[in-house]
Amino acid sequence: MPSTFYRTFYPVTVTTTAAATAVIRFPVSSPSHIYHSRRRRRRISTPAPASLKVSVRNICSSGMGYTHGNCKEDHHREKTPPPPPLRPLSKSAKLLTLPTILTIGRVSAIPILVSTFYVDSWWGPNATTGIFIAAAITDWLDGYLARKMNLGTAFGAFLDPVADKLMVAATLILLCTRPLAASVFGQLPWLLTVPSIAIIGREITMSAVREWAASQGGKLSEAVAVNNLGKWKTATQMTALTILLLTRDSSLSGSGTFVSSGVILLYVSAWLAVWSLVVYMRKISKVLLM
Repeated sequence: MPSTFYRTFYPVTVTTTAAATAVIRFPVSSPSHIYHSRRRRRRISTPAPASLKVSVRNICSSGMGYTHGNCKEDHHREKTPPPPPLRPLSKSAKLLTLPTILTIGRVSAIPILVSTFYVDSWWGPNATTGIFIAAAITDWLDGYLARKMNLGTAFGAFLDPVADKLMVAATLILLCTRPLAASVFGQLPWLLTVPSIAIIGREITMSAVREWAASQGGKLSEAVAVNNLGKWKTATQMTALTILLLTRDSSLSGSGTFVSSGVILLYVSAWLAVWSLVVYMRKISKVLLM
């Protein structure tokens, strides 16, 4: 409870002696004077009247015997609790988000793709094509979910391009082991080998370049960012591989035309892959020469 300190003064009689010495005598006839004379050298703390109540903060700040820095209660009252920590709005800290699970599923489907490719039955080519189409859809879906739902993680950003490259490289190698006969091009054993080497070589080179650019940081990382040319390369590549896997079904009518269109699209995607590599190298050279 806030208190006001009072100093009690009492009536005194002053007698001057011959030696000019002032003697202060307190009247002792009243018992209350005796009681107060014993306590006159210390302050008496009594509750302040309602009209005189002031806050401790005002007393400390007004300089009534205390300084602002020495008043403990003043500091105690001025302290405010720290604000609660804000949640970061950055990417999700969870490791296994839905997009990452889809990416891991795409990697896990590669052994199943290889197994169904060599099945000599009617359902083998259909199963292989279905697995590849599902992988292509999840490739788009995991990126869409990561952006839409803010579920991107560093692990997912690393694993997504790795899964794409593994799936494409495995499919190209499988097609090279069992080349299809295109009526338009005739029997050419190197027909699928050349674009496959170009695509796989480009992916290996770009992976190394992106890793080096990421270690350097700055404008080099911006120079190797994915552009529209790379997206067109991926779209034509996935379409060509889907057609080439689908035409392995002997019951499909007009397979020769489908094979020819698949081969043409594969060469187009190989050209886009090499050209996009050239574009990236040009951007890197401009940054290095600045």
